[in-house]
Amino acid sequence: MRDTAIKFENISKQYRLGQIGTGTLSHDLNRWWSKMCGKEDPYLKVGETNDRARKGNSDYVWALQDISFEIKKGEVLGIIGKNGAGKSTLLKILSKVTKPTTGLIKVNGRIASLLEVGTGFHNEMTGRENIYMNGSIMGMTKSEITGKFDEIVDFAGVERYIDTPVKRYSSGMVVRLGFAVAAHLEPEILVVDEVLAVGDAEFQKKAVGKMQDVSRNKGRTVLFVSHNMTAVKGLCMEGLWIKDGMIQKTGEINNVVQDYLTNGRQSHSGFDLTNSTEFNRNGKLRIGKVNIYSEGCENGMVLNKNKVVIEIQVLNPQKHKGDLELAGTIFNQAGAYIHYFSSKLKSKIYKIEGEVEHKIKVEFDSLPLNQGAYFLGFEIKFQSEIVYSTREDLIFNVIDNDFYNSGVAWNAGSILIEQKWT
Repeated sequence: MRDTAIKFENISKQYRLGQIGTGTLSHDLNRWWSKMCGKEDPYLKVGETNDRARKGNSDYVWALQDISFEIKKGEVLGIIGKNGAGKSTLLKILSKVTKPTTGLIKVNGRIASLLEVGTGFHNEMTGRENIYMNGSIMGMTKSEITGKFDEIVDFAGVERYIDTPVKRYSSGMVVRLGFAVAAHLEPEILVVDEVLAVGDAEFQKKAVGKMQDVSRNKGRTVLFVSHNMTAVKGLCMEGLWIKDGMIQKTGEINNVVQDYLTNGRQSHSGFDLTNSTEFNRNGKLRIGKVNIYSEGCENGMVLNKNKVVIEIQVLNPQKHKGDLELAGTIFNQAGAYIHYFSSKLKSKIYKIEGEVEHKIKVEFDSLPLNQGAYFLGFEIKFQSEIVYSTREDLIFNVIDNDFYNSGVAWNAGSILIEQKWT
């Protein structure tokens, strides 16, 4: 345990839906009687996976189930997953805001947590009083807190309001002060939830920089929950993906993020959307099969320096006649819009005469994208009306084929732009 900061051993958390506390009096009595008789909690055997997409039949739900992992000292762990996956519940258990239903957590060091706006603050107390109160709770002396006081206030940018009750602060001010307190009072373990999203861009940059300093230069352990995959990849070394209350994947952060964003889907050279109902508009015309080819590459892989060809099958089951335009969109792993390509942009409008099927091909001399996974969507316009659109249906992987002829790969950003230096 000497090199381990935190160890989770079979942590599970069960909630009763629609109830406050543990549930009804009868359930509490059943639990108590089972405990007195040396039996297992009878309600641990019931309950359903925390799948928000479907309606369940049980009053009990497992917010977390059998979570086991450990974090080394000085490690920065990014915890990712959709809303409701169990990320915040995990941090609340670690921070002793709530207790697990089953399992054990072993912690080596003091924990400072920033889980929600205003965590650990008393609204009627001033910013100054809250700083000293939080430091005292963490076991620091008054002189130690005083030595850090000016640095905390300067980082938070609330000097003018430091003697004003916290209830008068905006949510952004509360987050800035809360993070400054948590990060500067020298905890061995820093736990930060998505609350940084409340702050402005400048503060978010400062906060990420501070967490990097705390982990790399001072050897502190950081647990960071965020939906900002760029921030997670830039800050964290290891990743933990939680899905429906269970660990889906752990490991090197880039691998975990890629699997999370693609949801385990693999890229292919060919796709068939013929029977898919996941599209918008009336679907008079629609996409059937799509094939992606890259010179020197197979299985949906694209070499970013090489020629790329995308073949699209357009289906016209009702044998319409008229003008057809086809467009496509490319998104990166974070869902950011990268590129739009269109037949109309190249003055190419197709005349269709009632044929049931059309094959359209678009060629790129190269796709100057950084290595990683990308999503491809399509849009069909017929007689100047959009009749079909879909986004992020297809996934392909780009391989860096030494785009700059330098032998150096830079795994940041999405677009590669040719450049000359003199």
